Amino acid sequence: MKFRRRLRSRLILSFLVFGTLLSVLFAGAALFLQNWLEDALIANTLADEVDQYISDLRRDPTLVEPFYTRLQGYVTRPDRADIVPEPFRALPSGVHDVRTNEAHYKAAVRKDEDFWVFLTYDVSENRELLRRLVWALIAVVIFFSLLSLALGIWSSGRVLAPVTELARRLESLDEHAPPASLKQHFPDDEVGQLAAALDAYAARLHELVERDQAFNADVSHELRTPLAVISGATELMLAQPDLSDRNRERLLRIARAARQSTDITTALLHLVRAVRDRGGDLSGQDVGKVARQVVANYRPLVGERPLKLTLNVHQKLSVIAPEAVIAVVLGNLVGNAVRYTTEGEVRVEVERGQVRILDTGPGIAEEELPHVFDRHFRGRQTAGSKGSGLGLSIVKRLCDLYGWRLRFRNRSGGGLAVTVEFFPDLERSAPAG
Repeated sequence: MKFRRRLRSRLILSFLVFGTLLSVLFAGAALFLQNWLEDALIANTLADEVDQYISDLRRDPTLVEPFYTRLQGYVTRPDRADIVPEPFRALPSGVHDVRTNEAHYKAAVRKDEDFWVFLTYDVSENRELLRRLVWALIAVVIFFSLLSLALGIWSSGRVLAPVTELARRLESLDEHAPPASLKQHFPDDEVGQLAAALDAYAARLHELVERDQAFNADVSHELRTPLAVISGATELMLAQPDLSDRNRERLLRIARAARQSTDITTALLHLVRAVRDRGGDLSGQDVGKVARQVVANYRPLVGERPLKLTLNVHQKLSVIAPEAVIAVVLGNLVGNAVRYTTEGEVRVEVERGQVRILDTGPGIAEEELPHVFDRHFRGRQTAGSKGSGLGLSIVKRLCDLYGWRLRFRNRSGGGLAVTVEFFPDLERSAPAG
């Protein structure tokens, strides 16, 4: 089916079908005309010969019967019809087709009250010629069909060569470089107009992307300064010895919020650039350490609820990625688990090559699982809660950028299990829970 959907394939099939149908129609018309004209000519000739012979016989009763190599004539009276061969004897007046074991005849019959006249013509050679003509026309149809196929292949290649070249040049464009001009490689025809339109569209799109990246970079830069001021101010205030426990807790929340905002700003900047960090942050990050900080940040959200937030590091896990990106991914997942689990447990498991977040919340309806990464999507279980539905979309985009795999599934005992596989190709045993 893929072959039939290609434009070149359609052109080839069109040439083949058109050439074959035209050849078949031509052959059919030739056979019909040949057969019709031959039958009409022989029938008229035989009928005229019989009428002429009867007219001559009435003027001269001693006239002998006509005899030729392929033409036989019989004149007899109704009571002496035995001289006429049996296949023609019972025929009524008119022109008939008669087939015997030996040959194929055209027979003209005239039966009057006083005598009968039969004139037969052997058309076996005509039928053999017709049979040969049929086979010859079949060969001609096959020849012209193959010729049409070859012509279709050749002409489609010639016609679609500019389109193929345009597609090749489009595929070779570098998404990180300014778009190269396509119009200059094509003549001023339909393909050239398409190339010019693509050039204009690519230029507008590149300008839009550049402006968007510049805007986000400026915003990120401008946000870093006040966040740094907030972090520095909270550190100085936390260093005061006479600070009350209540104020210290408030300042710690401000410091955690500033750190989260800084991480989110860094992660969003990576998404805008759509490239992995190739700067100085190439060392492996301890995922257990990042997870521990994330759990500490979200522990105050538990409040007075009968909810237990725990972290278990079963194996040291190191990932080459910015710490901010890992923190944003784990922070969104842990934050969602804490937000929608009213009681029970939220457990973070750092294992070989992956991190799992297990909760005892309401879970997600099976039919909604494929849509959890859609922007602004919020399931029925989250109705009435705060949130914009953007967190999981951002997490999914970050995971795709770094080649991580994100999986959601409902637990058999209730709740949700979310797995971040930092090394998707790593073989591991099936997790329980």
